[in-house]
Amino acid sequence: MLTQKTRYSMLALTRLAKEYGKETLSISQIAESELIPKRFLESILLELKKNGYLGSKFGKNGGYYLMKRPEDITLLEIIRLFEGSVALLACTSEKFYQPCEHCKDENTCVIRHTFKDIRDFTLNKLSNTNFAMLVFNQD
Repeated sequence: MLTQKTRYSMLALTRLAKEYGKETLSISQIAESELIPKRFLESILLELKKNGYLGSKFGKNGGYYLMKRPEDITLLEIIRLFEGSVALLACTSEKFYQPCEHCKDENTCVIRHTFKDIRDFTLNKLSNTNFAMLVFNQD
């Protein structure tokens, strides 16, 4: 299950994607429109900024904006940023692999193979879904 932080980051990015190339959005504007607690949102936006997804402007018309085009940001990137592994089992993870303590033989483990298929499907779907698709319902 995704953490609230990841969910809120996706909501904030979706809102910013709608305004891409237009104007900056303040923390208050994003928090109000997406029903995200403002204090929690501040730390999420700072983390997204630190990782190159957002820029910010100070002053009266200041706020946050996307540094990348919405079509260049995938759900997979954001989930990995906030969650780490996408795999449900460590022995099926690509980036955070750990050997299974319960397997006698990973190559013949039917549980591992099933969860690897689930991981592969999930990776494919998340890596092929970007924020432009979410905002503008593009498939």
